[in-house]
Amino acid sequence: MIAFIIVAIGAYLIGSIPSGYLAGRIAGIDIRSVGSGNIGATNVTRALGKGYGYAVFAADFSKGLTAVIVAKLIGQRQASSLNSYEVLQIVAAISCVLGNAFPLWLRFRGGKGVATSAGVVFALMPLAALIGVVVWVASFQLSRYVSLASIIAALTLPITVAVLLHFGLMNDSLLLYVSMGLAAVVLLRHRSNLSRLIRGTEQSFRRSRD
Repeated sequence: MIAFIIVAIGAYLIGSIPSGYLAGRIAGIDIRSVGSGNIGATNVTRALGKGYGYAVFAADFSKGLTAVIVAKLIGQRQASSLNSYEVLQIVAAISCVLGNAFPLWLRFRGGKGVATSAGVVFALMPLAALIGVVVWVASFQLSRYVSLASIIAALTLPITVAVLLHFGLMNDSLLLYVSMGLAAVVLLRHRSNLSRLIRGTEQSFRRSRD
């Protein structure tokens, strides 16, 4: 039980490192006061450019990946059964995403959880993650909306996991519930984007013209 508590708190703290906010401070601005006010990679890209945006995405992705890997290492030493070993990684994954979305340091106003969710999904279920990337890229190329691509990828993840489980390409049914939880967090954090998409006021990334 102590291992689970340590992993949950540690993963939350890793996830709550405000990469976008720190990037803004390095650039001399408070990213919460520009654009959408969100500290995620999309708003950072719009406000500060691709260099900062890609760095923030990589940092948020790495938080999810790191939290699960650390939990795996702890589990190898502490977990008494295969089931508890897997649950330890799942606890880390969920705690890290919640830390990213609701960071203690910024009064629980964080990012959308997409990049960090991608990191934990790659660590827990790489095949489903690769399919999710394909879905995200295809959705973005067709729509040019980052938010819509993220929503579609999130909704597709539990379906992908269910199909992989059905065909025996995954064997841990707990991951289906994890994928549903991650999708719920991403959708919850994109409520305002969904509202703007419906009204037709959401900002898109237009293709550059030579």
